[in-house]
Order: sequence, then C-alpha cells, then structure tokens
Amino acid sequence: MDLYFSPLACSMATRVALYEAGAKANYLEVNPPTKTVLNDGSDFRTVNPIGLVPTLRTDEGVVLTENAAILQYVADLFPQSGIGTRPGIDRTRLHQWLCFIGTELHKGLFVPVLDRKAPQEAKTYVLEKNLSRLDYLDNYLKGRDFLLDHFSVADAYLVTVINWTMATPPIELAKWPNVKAYHDRLRQRPSIARAIAEEFELYKAEQARKKAAA
Repeated sequence: MDLYFSPLACSMATRVALYEAGAKANYLEVNPPTKTVLNDGSDFRTVNPIGLVPTLRTDEGVVLTENAAILQYVADLFPQSGIGTRPGIDRTRLHQWLCFIGTELHKGLFVPVLDRKAPQEAKTYVLEKNLSRLDYLDNYLKGRDFLLDHFSVADAYLVTVINWTMATPPIELAKWPNVKAYHDRLRQRPSIARAIAEEFELYKAEQARKKAAA
C-alpha cells in the first residue's frame, strides 16, 4: 500500500499504526506548498484532488482519505496487532475518540492556532473557546495509560496532534499534567519514537527547502 504523508502532519498517526502492525508500505512524501510528491515529482492532486494528507492507496488500488477512516481501515486490516477493537461498544468508543481528536483538537484547536495567516484575534477566540477540550481530556486521562483499555489507533492520532504543542507556544502542555504525562510516556513507545525521529529529519529538510525558496 502507499501512504501519502507530510512530515509531522496528522498523517504520522497512520505511520505509527503501520509500524505497530508490522505492515509494509510505501511512504510517499508530499510537499505541502506545491502538492508535489517528492518521490517521483508527480502532482499529488491527481490522487487526492483536495491535496490533503493522509491519503492511502490500498493494495487493491482503492484510494482512501480522512485520518479517522484510514486509521480504522489499518486497524481492521491487521486485527492481530490489537490497535483496533471488536464490534460493539468498544468500537463505538474508538470512533468517539477518533472524532473528538479530529474535530475538537485537530481542526477545532490546533489548525487555527498553527495557521500563520490567521489574525491574532481569531487565534485568541479559538483559544478562549476550545482550550476547555484539553481540560476535558486531562480529566479523562487521570489514572489511564491509554484512551481505551489498550493502545489503539486513537492513541496514535492523539499523540500526533499533542505533538504539535511544540509549535504552539500559547498551548503550554504543562497546564494539563495528565495530558503531558500521557504524551511523554507514549513518545517512548517504539513505534511512536521511530515515527517521530524519522519524520523530524524529513521536517527539517522540508523547512530548509522553504527557506531556500523564500
């Protein structure tokens, strides 16, 4: 399968899931400004017209988009990995957390704060309105190792998003000690540590290209 990704973007969650599953994949890096696939110079928008990562092409050639859907697909494809759940209330809980992370944290909080073109007034409004989501998460994680009763694709997604606090000074993770402890602990997990180390090097190269093009 082919995973289209950009370094340290939300697509890293799928890389973590694939590492957890021990699955083989081709990792195709997308340059965000140009939407070019760096591996072969092709236009990423011919694969995903919206131009957003992650995008996954399955072994059967089916193109999947949207983080939550791709993560659930990977979990179902490799049930022996334990990163998913069985049908029932546990599956619903997994969906609940994937939705919460995607809407309340990823799009609702971090995307506006990370947007360099967003007015400061807009960022201030977003922080005032949505930091309560981290309060909720901090309370939930008290005494818990994972979002469910085991490591799942939801944790892969959450760690990826929380990792962005390194680039968002207004969101000081120390204010949410349970979230910080969760993040610090899971960053040591082999699949996550490997993904962060690999993508950080690619991210530095990406920033160097942006600087050279400026």
